[in-house]
Amino acid sequence: MAHLVWDWNGTLFHDIDAVIEATNASFAELGLPAITLERYRELYCVPVPRFYERLMGRLPTEQEWEVMDETFHRHYWRCAETSGLAEGAADLLASWQSAGRTQSVCSLAPHDRLVPLLSEHGIAERFVRVDGITGPNGGSKGEHMVRHLAALDGIAPARTVVIGDAVDDARAAAQVGAHAVLYTGGSHSRSSLEEAGVPVVESLAEAVEVARSLAA
Repeated sequence: MAHLVWDWNGTLFHDIDAVIEATNASFAELGLPAITLERYRELYCVPVPRFYERLMGRLPTEQEWEVMDETFHRHYWRCAETSGLAEGAADLLASWQSAGRTQSVCSLAPHDRLVPLLSEHGIAERFVRVDGITGPNGGSKGEHMVRHLAALDGIAPARTVVIGDAVDDARAAAQVGAHAVLYTGGSHSRSSLEEAGVPVVESLAEAVEVARSLAA
């Protein structure tokens, strides 16, 4: 039976507007020019310090990265208070669960922030496992996904589909031998997502349909 691994930020949680607002608020503090949504989607990548390298023309120093990371997250959590689930997400999660299928969340959001958010939005009970990060920010998702899938008893990677909004989600899926579907509603442009060589969709409803066929 197919298992879905959902990304949170930019996928289930429609927070891209909060991300842009927080990014520009932090840029203003750091003396960097504001960025548009389109430009952000063109440049965004993980690990996040490489995103700043694309903006600045060099990698930030360790001290600069710490300041950037703290500044962004300070603004982000304020801005994200008005963000909600992506269109149709709650119904899709409920339908998948009611059909007897399993799903989980693997996110680079801080675990202690992620878990309460799932409850706040009424979807915590939809998942068999939820993993946010417990260490420093700024890494990629691959090793995190390895640990996540290893903790899911009896779920075969070949029947697993990762649904996310970033090229890093596709790379993480490939690292564990799972499928991936990428959604255009988050941090990447469609053209950059297509470079991952996996299906790219415009809605989460389409993502679930494609995932069902990939894992068949």
